[in-house]
Amino acid sequence: MSAPEELHEWISFADPDFEQTWMIDATFLRSNWNCIYGKGCQGVLDDPAPELHQGCCSHGAHLIDSKDLTAVKRNVKRLKREHWQNYDNGQDGKWLVKESDGSDATATFKGACIFHNRPDFEGGVGCAFHLAALQAGERPIDWKPDVCWQVPIRLEQHEEDDSHILSIIREWKRRDWGEGGEDFHWWCTDDSSAFTGSRPVYKYLKDELIELCGENIYKVIVKQLETPRTTYLPHPKIRQPQNV
Repeated sequence: MSAPEELHEWISFADPDFEQTWMIDATFLRSNWNCIYGKGCQGVLDDPAPELHQGCCSHGAHLIDSKDLTAVKRNVKRLKREHWQNYDNGQDGKWLVKESDGSDATATFKGACIFHNRPDFEGGVGCAFHLAALQAGERPIDWKPDVCWQVPIRLEQHEEDDSHILSIIREWKRRDWGEGGEDFHWWCTDDSSAFTGSRPVYKYLKDELIELCGENIYKVIVKQLETPRTTYLPHPKIRQPQNV
């Protein structure tokens, strides 16, 4: 009999400084998930397409809020032709579109996000922001739209009736992409091939977690995850089926 598909361990703790409770997906944060872009990632199209090297950049990135939009606009101005294959096509604000619900998103061009460089681009395949940030000696997460550096970590904020905040940190699932997520042929946190890293997620994605929850809460998360407990369940995607 196979192990349950969604059997995760959760840890919750109170924020020492605010009326807030944090709940973390300990199973995923302790797992050895890592990004396998260019190393077996099949992308998020209806069919496997590793040769396109699009990863999760096949669709435009939805910008979370005005702060996110302002930061992206600033970084677009820093991109040069050597970083961005679609430089000419994205000028004069053509990189930005309005979705049907009124939200802002990056445009798509030739079947992918307009900031995605194809494998034939001599400046490098992948995200133009990522490449430019590395060349500048800066962190890619400070250049990219928020959603692009947050995945596969998801932060959810829920305000309860008494104004207490419940903050949940978990893995990004297909459902988080809306109805289109169910059409993905492949999604990385669903596949054992992405659980091949040498460090647990909470160390591998340290910068991303600190950006999401702050350094003090990150330290609490690390302490909670490293406190000896009973035997931990590995992530369901890498757990071996049990025969009974």
